[in-house]
Amino acid sequence: MSKSSDTPRLEFILEMIEDIEYIIADDGSITKALESRKSKHALLMCLLQIGETLNKIESPNLQKQLPVKGAYDVRNFIAHDYEGVNLALIEKILRSLIPELKKTIHKLQ
Repeated sequence: MSKSSDTPRLEFILEMIEDIEYIIADDGSITKALESRKSKHALLMCLLQIGETLNKIESPNLQKQLPVKGAYDVRNFIAHDYEGVNLALIEKILRSLIPELKKTIHKLQ
């Protein structure tokens, strides 16, 4: 698959990031969003989707520039140990890694 066929995947990831930003803005902060049952589950689902989609990137060049393994590890962490999800780690991801991912994807487009 060429880079251009990975474009819809990158666009989907950006949509998930926009959803994350919306949820956080709607709740007023990351902390408040993670305290809300509905928002917490929505944020975790967005992170799960990001990890799953990044893992499907086929361009070796894009794979090198994106946090594929780390994001897929987070996806597995959420999917397989849902009750034990460390919200402090999720908060760190939301505060620093998601904005970095967004910038990286915008640079790649």
